[in-house]
Amino acid sequence: MDKPLKTPPAYAIASVDHALRAATILQMEGPLTVSQIAERLGVARSTAHRLLAMLVYRDFAVQDDDRVYHAGPVLELAAHSRSQVSLLRAAALPHLRRIVDLLNETANLTVRTRDTARFIASVECTQALRVGSREGMVFPAHRTTAGLLLLAELTDEELDDVYAPERYRDRPGERPDLAVLRPELERIGRGGFAVNQERSERGLVAVGVPVRDEDGGAVAGLSVSMPSVRYEPRRLRSLVATLDAAARALEADLAAGR
Repeated sequence: MDKPLKTPPAYAIASVDHALRAATILQMEGPLTVSQIAERLGVARSTAHRLLAMLVYRDFAVQDDDRVYHAGPVLELAAHSRSQVSLLRAAALPHLRRIVDLLNETANLTVRTRDTARFIASVECTQALRVGSREGMVFPAHRTTAGLLLLAELTDEELDDVYAPERYRDRPGERPDLAVLRPELERIGRGGFAVNQERSERGLVAVGVPVRDEDGGAVAGLSVSMPSVRYEPRRLRSLVATLDAAARALEADLAAGR
């Protein structure tokens, strides 16, 4: 089995984690106030202010004349437009919370940029044993539920381009075997959902469905993650039905501009 992609450090430093999350939020979503950052991180306003001051000092953030913070020069190369990510996240959060209310498992919204998948929203469940928030994290697309769903939308030529060997010249071990990946993506495309059993992390199972725009193109993946000890294959149909209903509701909100 592949080694886990994301292993929490043995001695996590909360202040560093908060600063990195704040920088990621600014990069993905655009301008925010101290109070908004504090709310998102779950910290006091004074703590958020100190974190942002350090980000400004190191050029990860800038503050405008209205005391609003923006991504700084270090973070200017955002893969997705901030407006798109912000819109997707804002529209998705009520639906993610509804999924958590129904299933009591962590729910996520993820987008793809070439061969990576970025979690742009995450709502944790209340169970003691649970999958933690993945918001802001980036994984190889072919190792995540939503990434597989979004890769399944590509044509053969587009998939070949994403995983062109020359892109992996310095990291050949990270390039997936397309002879294995392609049939899997075809199955996912036909089924309309994906199941990730300990593919990105040991002890974790995730189930996801695509979120589509008005033209029918998949723009994100909506998923639910749980410890593998709680996953029961006989519940798969019910999980997919719950996610499908949430995805359709989210699509309606996006189409209405909400």
